[in-house]
Amino acid sequence: MSPEPDWSSPGWGLAPLAGLAGPFPKRTFLEAWWRHRGSGEALVVTAPGGLVAARRPREGPVEFMGEADLTDYHSPLGPGAAQAVAELVGGLARGTAFRFDSLPAEAAEAVAAGAAAAGAAFHSEAHATAVVLDLPGSHEEYLASLDAKDRHEVRRKRRRFESALGPGRLVAAGREGLAAFAAMHRAAAGPKGGFLTPELEAFFGDLLAIPGARLDLLAGSGAAPVAAAFGFEDGPAYYLYNSAYDPGAAAASPGVVLLDLLVQRAVGAGLRRFDFLKGEETYKFRLGGQPRPLFVVEGTR
Repeated sequence: MSPEPDWSSPGWGLAPLAGLAGPFPKRTFLEAWWRHRGSGEALVVTAPGGLVAARRPREGPVEFMGEADLTDYHSPLGPGAAQAVAELVGGLARGTAFRFDSLPAEAAEAVAAGAAAAGAAFHSEAHATAVVLDLPGSHEEYLASLDAKDRHEVRRKRRRFESALGPGRLVAAGREGLAAFAAMHRAAAGPKGGFLTPELEAFFGDLLAIPGARLDLLAGSGAAPVAAAFGFEDGPAYYLYNSAYDPGAAAASPGVVLLDLLVQRAVGAGLRRFDFLKGEETYKFRLGGQPRPLFVVEGTR
């Protein structure tokens, strides 16, 4: 345990205990997060076949690295994860509070087992929901799986977009598209317009170095993009991390067209899951998503 994380541990090569958790529990994501957002004392603990990466903030309970608003899934790594959690919690001073959030079910079970082995008083409960879409073999099968009303809406909005702006197309932009992505964010009304600070824009820029990270722009017949999606292809899944659109093009329904084209591309790439990540916004369910409960384990050493 030290103020700075040990990124050299071989334990970082272990897979997240929770399946289909994307890049979020891995070194590449957490190293970028720590560089831009990390503070307090790093608590990287290894055990045979397991690693857990946490931090002791200046105030508040010990928590996993990666704040909940920016880290959709937390999970310790490796089959020895429960032992690593037990050593982490057991190494805390008596009376120290901990709160481990955003845990898929299998990660929550291991974290709870580790806390119990350390003799901690704790409880576990559902606290958030991700929304996931299991993909069929073709885009037409996907559309056919939607409710008739929702399927009609997708097709209607694709026609509306094409009538106003021409056929929609995705353009893989990478770092070159970051300025357009940021501009769309800052043009949005309400809290979204203030989300992408210069600090967070730099964080997103560093995330693009992660293998599988993508920044895709939606364009019509013209060159100017009207929507953007920031996500990760990791294993058999695509994780939609963030998106934005040009408010001036709102009448053409760029948001729905962007999502449908992303699903179409994921299906074409042979991926098995499209993960909308945290949040229970209605549009995710209208596009076929199903809930994936996430748990929090919190207590006191």
